Amino acid sequence: MCGIVGQVNFNNHSISPVVLERMRDALVHRGPDASGTWVKANVGFGHRRLSIVDLSSSGNQPMVCAEGRYVLTYNGEVYNFKELRAELQALGYKFQSDCDTEVVLAALIKWGKRAVARFNGMFAFSFFDCESGMLLLARDRYGIKPLYYCRQNNVFSFASEQKAFFEIPIFERKLNLCAVKEYFTFQNILSDNTLLEGVERLPAGHTLELDVRSKIYAPELEQYWDFNFHTENSSVTYEEYLEETTRLIEQAVNRQLVADVELGSYLSGGVDSGIISAIASRSYPFMKSFTCGFDLSSATGLEQAFDERQAAERLSYLFKTEHYEMVLKAGDMQRSLPHLSYHMEEPRVGQSYPNLYAAKLASKFVKVCFSGVGGDEIFAGYPWRYQAAFNQVFDKSYYQQWQRLTDNDGVASLMSPVANEVSDFDTRSVFRNILRDRKLDADSAQERLNNALYFDAKTFLPGLLHVEDRLSMAFSLEARVPFLDNDLVDFVSGCPLEYRLDQQQHDVAFSGKRVLRSAAEKFMPESIAQARKQGFSAPDASWFKGESIDFVKDQLLVKNLVLFDVLDKRQVERIVKEHASGVSNHRLMIWSLLNFNEYYQQTFESKGVRQFV
Repeated sequence: MCGIVGQVNFNNHSISPVVLERMRDALVHRGPDASGTWVKANVGFGHRRLSIVDLSSSGNQPMVCAEGRYVLTYNGEVYNFKELRAELQALGYKFQSDCDTEVVLAALIKWGKRAVARFNGMFAFSFFDCESGMLLLARDRYGIKPLYYCRQNNVFSFASEQKAFFEIPIFERKLNLCAVKEYFTFQNILSDNTLLEGVERLPAGHTLELDVRSKIYAPELEQYWDFNFHTENSSVTYEEYLEETTRLIEQAVNRQLVADVELGSYLSGGVDSGIISAIASRSYPFMKSFTCGFDLSSATGLEQAFDERQAAERLSYLFKTEHYEMVLKAGDMQRSLPHLSYHMEEPRVGQSYPNLYAAKLASKFVKVCFSGVGGDEIFAGYPWRYQAAFNQVFDKSYYQQWQRLTDNDGVASLMSPVANEVSDFDTRSVFRNILRDRKLDADSAQERLNNALYFDAKTFLPGLLHVEDRLSMAFSLEARVPFLDNDLVDFVSGCPLEYRLDQQQHDVAFSGKRVLRSAAEKFMPESIAQARKQGFSAPDASWFKGESIDFVKDQLLVKNLVLFDVLDKRQVERIVKEHASGVSNHRLMIWSLLNFNEYYQQTFESKGVRQFV
């Protein structure tokens, strides 16, 4: 796992090696093991390396082919690289290393951008042909690995993280108010915009091509893959489907065990991380596992069940892992917020600081850690969301379902100081754009579920992957997500509704991930495999009106808070007071306000970005 940067100057001026090195070294946490730059006239690449496969210097980057024509800077792991290597060797290619980077380079030389569709793994890279002057950027199917780009003063720049752009002297920071409106509606940014005006996210499953010899900036964006949730017209029985699903999960986990460093796994006590840990521990004896729990001494209501350590300990005993735990308390949120904001760069889905502590714990013992991200999106793990899809007009009901923080009137009131600047931006158009190729008036429950799964996979999953990547890489830890294996996703995308959900009535009581839970029963007790889903959340509803209330007030009820240039002071005060008094549960909104406020201060007030340890 690594960090990549690069620049193209369309004024045909030479790239500054000093600027390129500063961009590269802003990502040192992504790759502390080695670094390199490559510059040729108006094109330059930079790389920070986290050594996972072939730890020798032969895997260092940017990597240039023997003839000097092609150069690659690459972040990720292509798990089928050995199969591709064998195929390329049969075609006459002679490899100089054992790393997957050289395989990716050789595949691109041989097959061009068509090679991208053959990679099974997580990646973001830039590939340059010095002879033709064509630059190719690409990102994996699901967006596991990040890649951003921008153009200012006719200089095109790209990087694994936005903070690298702050090292460019000509880069101008400006808040993207439309993205702010997206965030405070969905608690996520669903489009490819970012909170920085002019900085875009390369969409998952896309390539971008540029002719660097042209004086005109004309990027060509092309989609090479997309999710295809559908219904297979087959007579495959549930038992047959279960058998093949189980085989593919085992194949995915075992495929991702490749590494020349020690591996571990998160173990939450739930079905997703549980089945991954079970399979991995069979092939990788004495595997290390990691769990974060919560101090529930001041929790109330449903939050009293938020700690999953007991179930995780039971699974660790069954799988014979070397198990480590951390218990989070109310003060850990405020302690971690600056560090979290620095690495997240912009707020995304839900509460995320527990993920930071989990990654910190794992990084003390391993360099690679398995995660269960993707299991809910692929196997239909959010049954309470699908209720809206089944019973009402999808276009209206699912949009309302995803207004996680506030509705259209609420976000208009919250952003009243900048109302004129965002009045023409409609968040519903963002929602509809994601579903533009879907049949939203479908009558069948199967098609409605497929629409819901597609939307979740295109929006919520990228948010989860954003969190997973940033907070693992904050500690130079590579997170692997076996549920997002190409073969597994392709097969499960055609799963019939009755194999995903365990009741035909689709009432509020039905349970998701039916086939995954059945597969998990082969590896763990039924009581855990069939247990009600529990998200990875701290009891913040209680903490925000109890032990953490002073911190919340100190952060959000400051008289001259610069944040109030964007958000309405009276609305923020109302939200905090209503939660503190118990009138309403504004847990998600308060967390989002705290997170956004910290981001805003770091990015725009300090005129610099602070690193926290």
